[in-house]
Amino acid sequence: MRPSVPHPSHANAEACVPEPWWLGAHTGAAWGLSQLQADEARARWGTNSFEPQAKRSLALQFLARLRNPLVLVLLAASTISAATGDIANAGIIVLMVLLSVTLDFVQEHRASNAAEKLRASVALRARVLRDGATREIPVTEVMPGDLMLLSAGDRVPADGLVLEARDFFVNQSLLTGESYPVEKRPDAPSGDAPELQDALHAVFMGSTVISGSARVGVMAIGPRTALGEVASSIQVEPPPTAFEIGMHRFGLMIMRLTLLLVLFVLLVNVVLHRPLLDSFLFAVALAVGLTPELLPMVVSVTLSRGAMRLAGRRVIVKRLASIQNLGAMDVLCTDKTGTLTEARISLACCADADGRDSARVLMLAHLNSTFESGLKSPLDEALLAHPMDTAAWKKIDEVPFDFERRRVSVLLDRGDARWLVVKGAPDDVLALCNRFERDEGRSPAPLDADALVQLRERCHALERQGLRVLGVAWRDVPADHPHADVRDESALVFAGFAAFIDPPKAGAGEAMAALARSGVHVKIVSGDSELVTQHLCTLLRIPVAGVLTGQEISAMDDIALRARVGRTTLFCRVNPAQKNRIILALRTRGHVVGYLGDGINDAPALRSADVGLTVDSAVDVAREVADIVMLDHDLGVLHEGVLEGRRTFGNVMKYIMMGTSSNFGNMLSMAGASLLLPFLPMLPAQILLNNVLYDLSQAAIPLDRVDAADLHRPRTLDMKFIQRYMWLFGAISSAFDALTFWLLIQVLHADAPLFRTAWFVESLATQVLVIFVIRTRGRPWASRPGAALSVASLLVVAAALLLPFLPLARFFHFEPPPAIFFAWLAGMLAAYLALAEMAKRFFYARLAGAAPSRVRRPAPHRRARA
Repeated sequence: MRPSVPHPSHANAEACVPEPWWLGAHTGAAWGLSQLQADEARARWGTNSFEPQAKRSLALQFLARLRNPLVLVLLAASTISAATGDIANAGIIVLMVLLSVTLDFVQEHRASNAAEKLRASVALRARVLRDGATREIPVTEVMPGDLMLLSAGDRVPADGLVLEARDFFVNQSLLTGESYPVEKRPDAPSGDAPELQDALHAVFMGSTVISGSARVGVMAIGPRTALGEVASSIQVEPPPTAFEIGMHRFGLMIMRLTLLLVLFVLLVNVVLHRPLLDSFLFAVALAVGLTPELLPMVVSVTLSRGAMRLAGRRVIVKRLASIQNLGAMDVLCTDKTGTLTEARISLACCADADGRDSARVLMLAHLNSTFESGLKSPLDEALLAHPMDTAAWKKIDEVPFDFERRRVSVLLDRGDARWLVVKGAPDDVLALCNRFERDEGRSPAPLDADALVQLRERCHALERQGLRVLGVAWRDVPADHPHADVRDESALVFAGFAAFIDPPKAGAGEAMAALARSGVHVKIVSGDSELVTQHLCTLLRIPVAGVLTGQEISAMDDIALRARVGRTTLFCRVNPAQKNRIILALRTRGHVVGYLGDGINDAPALRSADVGLTVDSAVDVAREVADIVMLDHDLGVLHEGVLEGRRTFGNVMKYIMMGTSSNFGNMLSMAGASLLLPFLPMLPAQILLNNVLYDLSQAAIPLDRVDAADLHRPRTLDMKFIQRYMWLFGAISSAFDALTFWLLIQVLHADAPLFRTAWFVESLATQVLVIFVIRTRGRPWASRPGAALSVASLLVVAAALLLPFLPLARFFHFEPPPAIFFAWLAGMLAAYLALAEMAKRFFYARLAGAAPSRVRRPAPHRRARA
């Protein structure tokens, strides 16, 4: 038994009925709401979604960020410090923590709001009857009592009762596991059929309409639907992407380094009998300084800015992480219709078995397209563009199109004749025929082996001209034959071929070449013939490395397919399950895979790809599972998206390299200094201030420019690359810190306050200014940084130089350094930046290695999305 929403006619019913709602009697109800009734229903039932209706307040969201373990330790330490009488130091620690958390919160909150607005712009909508008129509303606003209007390609937005239906087939495999379409009719339910799959008069949220149309009364929404009961088990996060795997490994590396460094510092200070509280605060502040706590903010803001820039190019990003996936993508799988072609399909000819133009073939194909109730394909529209008088014919039944059979059949009656007219893929239609028409008016001839070879060769000749071909067949059926099913598709009479032309899209060849130059291998995954697809590739000058057909793929196991996909360019005559296998095979080989599709048959592949792409005109199910929606079906725009993804990766990498080089070096120097000096090299509050000022300078990294050289190839997060970079630049930073220590102790004879002040200034200046070296692989003076980054960095360095001379200095126990120190500082800064530039060139020439375009990961699983 399952809980359900009471029927809208039961206005006072609050309790859940003890049986499935589809077993109840619902006849005679008035369906369709006014806007006032819909508002009342929303107040009662909430929104049609599985997400919590109320978002946490900003205050609670801010407080949630204080749950970071390091932040909690710092706040606890400041409380202990205050309890021991050091109120000033405790207040400064709290202030530094709040500044850091606030900076992160504000930036990421703004990025989140911008992303939410973009997602809302492509949210799914439903057609309902409101106030007596058909209206499109967001799916979340569908209410019990609404009258939904559904047609082929729609995603069913709520559980409901089928009131009217015309050849209405749905796929409800998300709930039942049954992959075959189920026909729904407005029949009374059987009293002994309590199972969901037996409810042939009801539809359920999450199902996909395969063909036909229906009017449905909404019975249940959101968590009260059948899907809502299992939502927690199917609404799982998608498998980790290459970037997410890299970020996880980076986090583990930083955690290990931080733990090692903190334990070392604590041990040294305990052995040297230094004050335990000061040593503990110093160690925790050191951990904060080493932890890249701004990394989530930098990633979010960078991705959000990328999404906004893509929105300006009419590309809407539904899932922010997909921008990074797009930049890392090294294989793009795409259909050809509408992407490589204009999708303006026109009828080229209708030919009989001898290749002559045939009005009869046109008539049969036109009848099939006219009475087919499923989603009209561009081929159907091309046939219907040739008007014919079909008034004498009446439709009796239909066997809808599906991607396994690759054909559609309609049962028609004219009074004096009842025909089954079949249209579909030529090979599939020919396989069902035992006769063929040669001359109109003569009896059909037997379809023997020789005739079959000739017909197939005639079909291939049309395909070699770049024409898409359909086979057309028919058969007489008895006048009392009431229904059509798959078993009727046999002993057919082959009539001929309908051939269509779809010209190449202007600019498609250039866009494909641009993607290839950017390191993205484009593979065409199509249901069309290999001859048609190869002809198109010839016109667009796209090199073809290998071809696999759906029949060949079906004979391969997954291991064999993985061995072939890498060296294959064209996958032809493939069904949805085979498209999905191709994507999974490429991902298992370590590729970052994008898939571009817009049909019902593309949904599995869109789910399984690292980044799913579709267009705004796609069917609901494709738009729902896709990560990125393009308002223009244009590969040129897609190439811009790839470059944008690489810009985001480039800026994220700048922050990571900063945090694992100069910052790591400074923290390493601090740990070493605590071993050699008779006092703490910096006070905990000074370390935290250093960290906050450094974070302020780095917060502008998402606004920085990225060199064109960094956009040429896809890149993923390589831990060996980062580790080598960290150790080389950390060693250089520590060496200059040691030089500073020698200068302060041996030349300036600094006491503890002066030492801490001077080193604070030197460490902050070096680790901030080195960004101008690290941000580019080329010469720093040849790569212009973003204005915001330049201003933020120079202001922070200026603040560090001025701080010892301001009244605020006494709160941090600073004192003004002598003038000679600034002369030494200028020389050391120049030397440090020059050495960093030389080290960078050495690193990229000898140590960096080839940036990988693949990532090792476990075999992917399909993404489950409600």
